[in-house]
Amino acid sequence: MGWPTVFVRLTGCPLRCGYCDTAYAFHGGERQSHEAILQEVSHYNVKHICVTGGEPLAQPSVLPLLTMLCDRYSEVSIETSGSCDIAPVDPRVRMVMDLKTPGSLQEHFNRYENIPLLKSTDEVKFVVTDRADYDWAKDIIKKHALIDCVNVLFSPSHGEVSSKDLSEWILKDQLLVRCQAQLHKIVWDQR
Repeated sequence: MGWPTVFVRLTGCPLRCGYCDTAYAFHGGERQSHEAILQEVSHYNVKHICVTGGEPLAQPSVLPLLTMLCDRYSEVSIETSGSCDIAPVDPRVRMVMDLKTPGSLQEHFNRYENIPLLKSTDEVKFVVTDRADYDWAKDIIKKHALIDCVNVLFSPSHGEVSSKDLSEWILKDQLLVRCQAQLHKIVWDQR
């Protein structure tokens, strides 16, 4: 959060999280070749590129795109729901993988088999809708020893739990996670 970044947003997602703020990415968009995407990205003078969605790994053609981006840029990440297999992703890509909390209404999509595939530079994110989600996430972190192997992020679900409450829970429990906000909503008041 905070680095100038080009977001490559892909259309389509098999999930329907209750708090989704990008439902416009479920459908539509326009088809572009890998070269057209690379050309568009090259117009921006940044080194951070993030491929997101929807669920980008739902599109098999994202795999060669990620490799092409890694060949040209030093920092490439992907934001994934974690519902798809991450094994085929170029190892140079930094994963930002959600584990869907019960409050998302999509917990059944969590693919826990992805956890052992994560690198120490990757991140696991929990979007927290309430105290029950927070407690559930703490249990998952412990069960899978996540703090020992990846960076763990907690993000308050916009309009459902306050950053202040989430921060206080984290501090009280001395949980070794990063609390993050959706900066675009704060700076530009955007979804």
